[in-house]
Amino acid sequence: MSEAALKVLKEVFGHAGFRGAQADIVQHVAGGGDALVLMPTGGGKSLCYQVPALLRSGTAVVVSPLIALMQDQVAAMTQLGVRAAFLNSTLDLEQVREVERSLLDGTLDLLYVAPERLNTPRCLDLLSHIRPALFAIDEAHCVAQWGHDFRPEYLQLSVLHERFPDVPRIALTATADPATRDEIIDRLALHDARVFVSSFDRPNIRYTIVDKDDARKQLLRFIRTEHPDDAGIVYCLSRKKVDETAEWLVAQGLKALPYHAGMDAATRAAHQARFQREEGLIVVATIAFGMGIDKPDVRFVAHLDLPRSIEGYYQETGRAGRDGGAADAWMAYGLADVVQQRRFIDQSEGSEAFRRISGSKLDALLGLCETAQCRRVHLLAYFGEEGAPCGNCDNCLSPPETWDASVASQKALSAIYRTGQRFGAGHLIDVLRGKDGERIRQWAHDQLSVYGIGKAEDEHHWRSVFRQLVALGLARVDHESYGALVLTEAARPVLRGERTVMMRRIPERTKEAARRTRSPSPVSMEGVDANLLAALKAWRLEEARTQSVPAYVILHDSTLVELARQRPDDLEGLADIPGFGARKVERYGDALVELLGGFGG
Repeated sequence: MSEAALKVLKEVFGHAGFRGAQADIVQHVAGGGDALVLMPTGGGKSLCYQVPALLRSGTAVVVSPLIALMQDQVAAMTQLGVRAAFLNSTLDLEQVREVERSLLDGTLDLLYVAPERLNTPRCLDLLSHIRPALFAIDEAHCVAQWGHDFRPEYLQLSVLHERFPDVPRIALTATADPATRDEIIDRLALHDARVFVSSFDRPNIRYTIVDKDDARKQLLRFIRTEHPDDAGIVYCLSRKKVDETAEWLVAQGLKALPYHAGMDAATRAAHQARFQREEGLIVVATIAFGMGIDKPDVRFVAHLDLPRSIEGYYQETGRAGRDGGAADAWMAYGLADVVQQRRFIDQSEGSEAFRRISGSKLDALLGLCETAQCRRVHLLAYFGEEGAPCGNCDNCLSPPETWDASVASQKALSAIYRTGQRFGAGHLIDVLRGKDGERIRQWAHDQLSVYGIGKAEDEHHWRSVFRQLVALGLARVDHESYGALVLTEAARPVLRGERTVMMRRIPERTKEAARRTRSPSPVSMEGVDANLLAALKAWRLEEARTQSVPAYVILHDSTLVELARQRPDDLEGLADIPGFGARKVERYGDALVELLGGFGG
């Protein structure tokens, strides 16, 4: 690694060395090479283009999909003394012209721009009058047409290769299975690019998936037990559910705000700004919220509805614990979620290929939900990576029992068949349990051989059986019959007794076991005075309010912890704290040295 790169890393960003593949990526891109970088959220992707941007002559152009993300990144760069600006719809005409003048004058190190604006003739013409240092395409998975965050504007970004063939391009994402990687390379014309794949493992995140049983109350119990004062994100599929859940959490005494595309832009922006700048706030949101979230101290991400794919799940849960501290990914999941997602796929206006791929992605996610093995191993395998059992997911901490469900499966599948493959799980369970009701009598289902053959087991047991039959591909949801369960060809050997079916059964002790074995934060608090740390946080909060920026833009929590631990008594000592570049020492050094020196002992 060149001395120049290390000098920029230390003097501007306050770090003594690169992590993982960062050094190789920086050297490759700074030397003019193209790159595709797959690195988990919190892994330091931004440095992979920010350092080369400062090493190369000209202005680096960063394609960023969300306004809020641009604004926070520009604020963070400005704090470091980097000359950065953005072009987006929040600027008036005079502000746009001022940024354009700075670009043409060569007084910008970094320019952040949305893909929609970049693709306009005006913007491309503007860039043709300068020599871009490089092009960074952030959130590059948005180019994948089958993906959860597809943005049509990304498909046009191959124009950068056509118009500026000698300018290096670096595409970055935290989420891409092998097929999506190939799609990114093809659609962005990155065929000669070096591909850097870091581990997808986020060891600080604990993955927990629970059987849905009054999900809101389960969520409340989880938050109060594990994260009573923490910032978090709760994802729901519908706008109505977002509003109702946020209102309900507030009624339970929690600080919660809704966020979805049905709200007016000003309210959405205000809620996002509050989440970025306040501590302990929960945002309840649709997937419209999140891709631009750069908040490092989100301690949990919860799903009240099943996402559409493992990529979506990984992307959304990755917003927790960006600072490396312990965090939770919690989800409540039930058969109704499967029915709902199947309905979305079957009723989609997409092509047959789209529905087929969407169905296979959902099947992969169901496999993650139903596995009795380590969640992390299963998750990493989806992205083509091997891993050992983590000891930190719900299945590792409290291994679910597996049981021979062959007879139970035969009973459930027979109920589907005997009732004509026209009914959903709720009615089938009533038949199996021998319930007496008007609908049962109307269809004469009390006369069937399967009526009452499952009365020894409760409703929860049978819901788990039917859900796992769908996840195992032995039954499927038929939306032409309003969500009825129908048999698949794979059910035949089960009904004939030729195939053994194993299912998972979660012991009741799961919740207590998970609570007792809560993992500590990777950031050691040894030698840290809690009162001093609180004083540092109060100072940071006041600075953030004065400057109207999120607190973490001033200094990250991990930096404050090291300040409280090491207590430097001069500017030179301050410069040795990770996260203190020259500009931050200059800007905040005197005030912090005074604060530290005046704090008892």
